[in-house]
Amino acid sequence: MEKIFNNTAAAFALKSDTELDRAYFLFKLIASEPLVRIGTAVTNFALKAHLPVEGLIRATVFDHFCGGTTEEDCLPVVDKMYNKGGVSSVLDYSVEAKEEESEFDKALEKTLKTITFAKERQAIPFAVFKPTGFGRFILWQKMGEGKQLSVEEATEWHRVVERFETVCKAAHDNDVPVLIDAEESWMQDAADNLVADMMAKYNKHKAIVFNTLQMYRWDRLDYLKKLHECAKAEGFHIGMKVVRGAYMEKENKRAAEMGYPSPICISKEATDINYNDAIVYMAEHIDTMAVFVGTHNEDSSYKLMKLMHKAGIAKNDKRVWFGQLYGMSDNISFNLATNGYNVAKYLPFGPVRDVMPYLIRRAEENTSVAGQTTRELNLLKAEKERRKN
Repeated sequence: MEKIFNNTAAAFALKSDTELDRAYFLFKLIASEPLVRIGTAVTNFALKAHLPVEGLIRATVFDHFCGGTTEEDCLPVVDKMYNKGGVSSVLDYSVEAKEEESEFDKALEKTLKTITFAKERQAIPFAVFKPTGFGRFILWQKMGEGKQLSVEEATEWHRVVERFETVCKAAHDNDVPVLIDAEESWMQDAADNLVADMMAKYNKHKAIVFNTLQMYRWDRLDYLKKLHECAKAEGFHIGMKVVRGAYMEKENKRAAEMGYPSPICISKEATDINYNDAIVYMAEHIDTMAVFVGTHNEDSSYKLMKLMHKAGIAKNDKRVWFGQLYGMSDNISFNLATNGYNVAKYLPFGPVRDVMPYLIRRAEENTSVAGQTTRELNLLKAEKERRKN
């Protein structure tokens, strides 16, 4: 298969020289683990002390990795990527670590609004939310562990289920697929069970409700196959976003501290095999499945492209999407789109202060993932050199 991901002209066509320089500067900083650690500490201190740093954050790391502070704020980015680059957007309300019912209701309201946005705009093909955006983490954990809930907790859980039901029904009624993110393994069982219930109810004719498989977990392919058996028996379609995973250090640390086997694959190679096996399985059963392949890995992207070609799946088949995070892997996103594939960028948004946990996680992940930041820097450098000539 032709190698397409080194075409920096297509990858960065939407970036001005100034934006290219900013991206290079940011990834240079992210490449240094000590600088990320110091920068994170300083930023957290400045925000807690209410120092006037939000403008600086907005002009640098926020604008690189986020679409804006509101849905409307994101629209110029959405329209630019779609009209000039053929890349769609998934508006992601990236406010994390909230514990109050009012915040969960606000997340519900935001998600419903993104469904309305998606219905009205071809450039926004999906809505998305996190399970812990709709309910407290500890509640998810207790449900997943099968522990008895208090009367108050049972009432609280009922509200979580109602929020899920409200969003999934709205997605179904508006014909807008909804991606439900995965989180830590010790709360994921409860999320899986609830999402499967929503699939059984709303995926009768096609995939509207999508769960997420984090393939750095060695048990996820077996989970997918079991869900497939259930789907065949009950007559519903499976929607899955397939990612490698975002909580590896936390997962391994907790497993070691509590003395249980880590749910994480033994090596990066094992994770890659697991990931590719999942997309092969879904491609083989595409008649009753739809897949959103969330990956920054070029080899996995080529793998799916080959699978589609071999199986006669059209590049623009709506059951197959490629996805990357905004601000990263433009060489994959825009080159795929240029070649006719369905591509969507996760476009985080929210108040600068509230989105900082997401941005810090982005920086830390880029620092820890071998080769990711180096690849970004090399591509940016190549494009800078190309523009000089």
